[in-house]
Amino acid sequence: MFKQVYKYWWGQLLGWSAYFLINVFFNFTLLKKPNLQTAMIYLIIFVLCGIVSTHLFRTLLNKLRGWGSFSSEKQLVLYVVLVLSTSVVLYFVYNVVLDYLVGNPPHNKNFLQNLLDRGYLSCFAVSFIWWAIYFVGHYVDRNRISQVDRLKLEATVRELELKTIKAQLNPHFIFNALNSIRALVDENPQRARTAITELSNILRSSMATEKMETVSLESELNIVKDYLALEHIRFEERLQVRYEIDPDTLGLQVPPMMLQTLVENAIKHGISRVVSGGTVFIASRLNGMEHEIMIENTGQLVEKNVLNGHGFGLQSTRQRLSILFGNRATFDIKNKDEATVEARVVMPLL
Repeated sequence: MFKQVYKYWWGQLLGWSAYFLINVFFNFTLLKKPNLQTAMIYLIIFVLCGIVSTHLFRTLLNKLRGWGSFSSEKQLVLYVVLVLSTSVVLYFVYNVVLDYLVGNPPHNKNFLQNLLDRGYLSCFAVSFIWWAIYFVGHYVDRNRISQVDRLKLEATVRELELKTIKAQLNPHFIFNALNSIRALVDENPQRARTAITELSNILRSSMATEKMETVSLESELNIVKDYLALEHIRFEERLQVRYEIDPDTLGLQVPPMMLQTLVENAIKHGISRVVSGGTVFIASRLNGMEHEIMIENTGQLVEKNVLNGHGFGLQSTRQRLSILFGNRATFDIKNKDEATVEARVVMPLL
């Protein structure tokens, strides 16, 4: 509010000062008026009257709850009324009051001729320009504020969506991890304790990224390696892991827990359903101005929801990529061949 008032008064002072200087230049340089003192008094009083009258009518407008609350027809009528009212006040003070103060009453002419001769059109033009600048400035400010508010709202919605996805994702992951540990408690307590240590590392890492929209690929890989170490305790030699990571991609930003979700999906829907187990292959490479991540696993997409990419982990991946990158990122999962599933994420370089 203070900033708007500050801008308004600066606009008043600069605008009327410019009007004053332009009139001084034309009247006393080009027109060379003989009565310098009287002309200066008229001009100074006119400028002061202009400031007071426009400010009074602006205050009245604000009491009517602003320009934007009216329909377009009412805005046009109000604009005409304000222009006419301001120009009448300026004319009255400039010509009638000042004429009597300096002892120069108006000549006996009809009213219309007197208006034309004594500068009413000039007063009208000044009033018209002042209100035009005022309303155009308010229109631009209102649009800018509206745009800023919309961007803030979109950012808030994006943040809430990310938090909602994370809140859904972490319990989902914990549930699967605890199931893995439960299967080891009776069979091999020592390995169960190791699994609990691995799980604590994963939870510590996921909590550290809770407030982040993106993390480095290196941090994400550390979580994935802890998760795969935990799963390896359960699957033993049935689970094989291979990596092909371009070192230049380790510092690139990715959505937190995205890679872990896709790897978890590969084990849950792929490796765990193959009696002989299989391999999880994780690759990260640069492809022009894009960062490509690929996860391949032994198995086949057979469930309808998973095949269509509507499983929980796949859906959360799509949502996060859409929130962070819009349509600049893509995610695709398909049966690469009769024994392998391929999930591919392509993101723009941030």
